[in-house]
Amino acid sequence: MAASAAADGRFDVAAFIDDRPIGAREIFTLIVCSIVLFMDGFDMYFLGKILPAIAEGLGGESVDMRPVVTNQQWGMLVGAIIIPPLADRIGRKPVLALCLAMFGTLTLWAAWSTGFTMLAVLRGIAGIFFSAMLPVGLAIISEATPRRRRALFMSIALVCFSGGNLGSGFMVTLLLEDHGWEIFFIIGGIVPLAAMLLLLVIPESLAFRVNRNPADPRIPMMLRRLDPQLQLTGSELFHMGDQEEVERLGPLAMFGPRFRLQTILLFAICFFSLGNIALLANWLATFMLELRDVPLTDFAFYMIIGYFGGAAGTLCMGWLMDRINPYKVLAVYFVVDAIAIAMIGQVDTQVAIVLIAALVVWNFCQVGGQTGINNLATLGYPPEMRSSGIGWAGAMGRFGGVIFPALGGMALAASLSLETIMFAAAVPAILIAILITVLGVVNKGRISATEVPRGASPQPAE
Repeated sequence: MAASAAADGRFDVAAFIDDRPIGAREIFTLIVCSIVLFMDGFDMYFLGKILPAIAEGLGGESVDMRPVVTNQQWGMLVGAIIIPPLADRIGRKPVLALCLAMFGTLTLWAAWSTGFTMLAVLRGIAGIFFSAMLPVGLAIISEATPRRRRALFMSIALVCFSGGNLGSGFMVTLLLEDHGWEIFFIIGGIVPLAAMLLLLVIPESLAFRVNRNPADPRIPMMLRRLDPQLQLTGSELFHMGDQEEVERLGPLAMFGPRFRLQTILLFAICFFSLGNIALLANWLATFMLELRDVPLTDFAFYMIIGYFGGAAGTLCMGWLMDRINPYKVLAVYFVVDAIAIAMIGQVDTQVAIVLIAALVVWNFCQVGGQTGINNLATLGYPPEMRSSGIGWAGAMGRFGGVIFPALGGMALAASLSLETIMFAAAVPAILIAILITVLGVVNKGRISATEVPRGASPQPAE
């Protein structure tokens, strides 16, 4: 493919990326970021699976692990707020390398913890860095991939992130009994440190460089590396799509007139979605055991099957978002999600196949729907605030992740029936569907408030 600047000397880097075929650069970027996100998912979720073993190894009981869990959640909240803006300021690759180095080192160090306090401190600081991997990794993928495959590539990476959760479950069955809890921290520390080498095979984001400094001499070099036939005179004015001006306020521009309504809606959507995920992830197994006598081991097996429903929902979401109105797709996902959640409280748990089917549909819609939300949060902002957009939306979701599980514990203490609890849990999914519909109206059906569909006339930003 050969390309050249427009007659006025302006060179649209976004159009250049969108017109490219999917090649080695895009594939390598997807592979590297997917591997990084797999490790991120592993480190984020293995703690809960081996919590009793850690407590016993440190000479205490499971309840003594509460400071460790709490510190990790607060660390993840802090990291989601402060690290993504750093990636928008100094670059995606250096921040990703920083996160790998820090959470790898801290996780490895935790294998030699001598008490609960030491482990709580290490896990809290580590949480700052591994919670930021997702928004930064998704920003890299979104900015390296042509628009026609962008949502699909991001969805593939999110499947790998969820795969880290699944992988940690399988490793518990293989390694815990023979090697103890420490092996998980050793693996979770060494692999991220080794993975820093993978960052050498992918370039820094072109979108970041253009928005950071359009006169950066590395931009023409990167463009020619992607297309050796590219004709450049040296006097090009590089820019990204129809964006007239880079937001110099950086992430704070999310709260300005241009993006304020979109930001409020995305924050509310993430609050309800991630809050509901945290509620059911923390309490559903207990609800099924205490209110329906479903053994924990049986339910764990059912949830492994449900994971594949979530993977399918994620890939379908990415495929659909590249082809049809994303807001309609997401709204339908969450309406079906609400129905599936309510049905979990109604099904006869003695008929395992019916319960499994409900869990698969729920995972398909909830995990796939969250993937769509992540895509909207990533693509809904220009490059100078893209990492911050998904990071801060995720931080709002972390608040939901604190509040919703507390409500779940109150529901159990109040001896509410499973039917009542699951009907209540279905309400946030309906609210999400409504909020997404409103967001679609605000953005006029576009996946981003800053992009204009090919062939359409530019419209003023909302």
